[in-house]
Amino acid sequence: MKKIMMLFLFLGLTSLVFGQDSTEVTTQTIYKSGIGLGSVIAVVTSWDRNRSILWAILHGIFGWLYVIYFAFTRK
Repeated sequence: MKKIMMLFLFLGLTSLVFGQDSTEVTTQTIYKSGIGLGSVIAVVTSWDRNRSILWAILHGIFGWLYVIYFAFTRK
């Protein structure tokens, strides 16, 4: 199950990186309406640890803060 989740995460991130135009208008639109890499990592790590949608949403809002916390507190 972990391999499948990591595969979908990798495919999703690569499609975000390589599937976009490099024009300024597209970058501004994505920045305003998209989610950040920190939020994606926070949601995935939160789900892996807690298996709770509410915690995953909360940690996704905090983004990089949760990622740093997770890095320091994991076993």
